[in-house]
Amino acid sequence: MSQAGGEQKAAGAVQTGAPSTMPGQLADFLPYQLSIASNAVSSLIAERYRKRFGLKILEWRVMAVLGDAKDGTGRLTQRALTEATLMDKVAVNRACKVLEERGLIARAPNARDGRSHLLELTDDGRAIHREVMPLAQATESELFADFTIDEQMKFRELLHRMRERAGFLGEGGEAD
Repeated sequence: MSQAGGEQKAAGAVQTGAPSTMPGQLADFLPYQLSIASNAVSSLIAERYRKRFGLKILEWRVMAVLGDAKDGTGRLTQRALTEATLMDKVAVNRACKVLEERGLIARAPNARDGRSHLLELTDDGRAIHREVMPLAQATESELFADFTIDEQMKFRELLHRMRERAGFLGEGGEAD
């Protein structure tokens, strides 16, 4: 089937740009490639955060989401954190417990739902968040150093589309 720009789309076809010695090898499998790339980037970032702030990557993700909470209050339930990070609820719970013990987040009663609590960054948590963001942006710049601006934009667009598509299919959507 022909698409705009003369590109081809074939059902089940895998085109990676870097052919392997045998078709269908694990190295060509998209979920594997995404996982390996994610692990490599996460490991790099985790090491930098651990050295400077004593934070593990899951703890930083919770802090980042709380710091960027769009509701204006910076307060979210643990369920909302789990949904926003796509992390396992046990991992979110563990990270929240560590952050609370360190005084970086605080729990407050949830007036809308007495069964849950709202989590927010403390003053110390916000101070670390303000310090980590420049480090995160510098790391991102290093990772994208060999990409053109157009490649960076296309990469982000394609990742967004892949997340959207996976979410659609995960909710019971049908493949085209």
